Amino acid sequence: MASERDLFSAEIVNRGIESSGPNAGSLTFSVRVRRRLPDFLQSVNLKYVKLGYHYLINHGIYLFTIPVLLVVFSAEVGSLSKEDLWKKLWEDARYDLATVLASFGVFVFTLSVYFMSRPRPIYLVDFACYKPEDELKVSREQFMELARKSGKFDEASLEFQKRMLMSSGIGDETYIPKAVIASSENTATMKEGRAEASAVMFGALDELFEKTRVRPKDVGILVVNCSIFNPTPSLSAMIINHYKMRGNVLSYNLGGMGCSAGIIGVDLAKDVLQANPNNYAVVVSTEMVGFNWYQGKDRSMLIPNCFFRMGCSAVLLSNRRRDYSRAKYRLEHIVRTHKGLTTAASVINICYTNRCVYQEEDDQKLKGLKISKDLIEIGGDALKTNITTLGPLVLPFSEQLLFFGTLVWRHLFGSKSGGNSPSSMKKPYIPDYKLAFEHFCVHAASKTILDELQRNLELSDKNMEASRMTLHRFGNTSSSSIWYELAYMEAKESVRRGDRVWQLAFGSGFKCNSVVWRAMRRVTKPSRNPWLDCINRYPAPLN
Repeated sequence: MASERDLFSAEIVNRGIESSGPNAGSLTFSVRVRRRLPDFLQSVNLKYVKLGYHYLINHGIYLFTIPVLLVVFSAEVGSLSKEDLWKKLWEDARYDLATVLASFGVFVFTLSVYFMSRPRPIYLVDFACYKPEDELKVSREQFMELARKSGKFDEASLEFQKRMLMSSGIGDETYIPKAVIASSENTATMKEGRAEASAVMFGALDELFEKTRVRPKDVGILVVNCSIFNPTPSLSAMIINHYKMRGNVLSYNLGGMGCSAGIIGVDLAKDVLQANPNNYAVVVSTEMVGFNWYQGKDRSMLIPNCFFRMGCSAVLLSNRRRDYSRAKYRLEHIVRTHKGLTTAASVINICYTNRCVYQEEDDQKLKGLKISKDLIEIGGDALKTNITTLGPLVLPFSEQLLFFGTLVWRHLFGSKSGGNSPSSMKKPYIPDYKLAFEHFCVHAASKTILDELQRNLELSDKNMEASRMTLHRFGNTSSSSIWYELAYMEAKESVRRGDRVWQLAFGSGFKCNSVVWRAMRRVTKPSRNPWLDCINRYPAPLN
């Protein structure tokens, strides 16, 4: 029973003064019971550790081979005196010129194959995050007033949205589209969706091209991801036509892939860049809030209204060696996890993971995004798989040795020991991911999810500062939120040369994706940044 209780957390919620009924005029309280994020670091699956080491071996073959060759060569040369070495290099070579030329040819051929086959480094030259106009800014009180004036929600729905907002971790300076603010009519129209897309995407791209001094016609690869709004022509076509990009630009439009699609877009751009040397790639990540605005009464579909806000990021990637000196970051690793076939069998109503974030119509045929109550549990399982695979690629050798040793011990001998023996009850060593990364950009989904991730990964408040402050200032901007978090770090001038940045995002499907960057230089406060006008007020106290 103790293990079952650990899966839940309880909190007492003040619901205010009762306005009607037998308890009118008195304070009322309720007890809210939530399912915790699984303690995934205590239940690591060995096959995902094997997968991580498989990645490490594939990418690190040269690191293991070259030192061995150097040791053998040094041992051979060290056994010879100067006279013997000179004799081998010169006197013997005079009578065997063909051998010398053949050896030199093999050496040049091997070196050429190595440099031609190794993947080109991918550089992040710069990025930009869209900051909407102040007229689109709404406080939580203004949000509730707009919802009340719309006449679309009954008192129970309004009360639910108010409770969600007050416990969400979102502040009073987030942004929602003009169509939602100015009209009580249906905002989920193609016209309003295109208007919002034009504003956020062109705003971010204008800033990116200005900061990098790269012309739109110089971009050879364009990747756009937006989960909900997918018009025809596509969003990538809108950008190409607006900026008059060249006719042979390789464009891709990703839809329906949720809040982790930004990292998927980077992964796709990386693969295309490897096949197209000396090129630029732009990755645009956004979501159309107004197009997905729900005006019904289903509580699970009202949740996105309370959390999702306007935002967009544009990232410029390059594989040109000349960009080495001006790039901010170099791409180190990308690990993607998809748990589409896994079921949450521990709950009464079995929920397939691909339905935990699901777009559908309610009983009144109103379209919206439905958030399952099992989201945290399903997300925890995907996160466990992802970080277990990532661990061997990034953790120091000492951490890997302790972690892998205790894991193998439990796998081989844990089940053979008695159920009450100390060895079977010993918990596996929990790796310290703070030794692998200096900065953490965790998708700012909600306060509850950030709390559970911090507890399970044993991160400090400082590690989670960028995520919490982004949620407070800009809300959940979907796939672009991890870039607002990195912009926060740059505005604080906390990124130094050699620092490693871990961006972690999760979304519908269910997917969990990680990308690791290494800073190429000390990043000073940029001239344009969405945090510049308010960075001195952060970190802000959170209620």
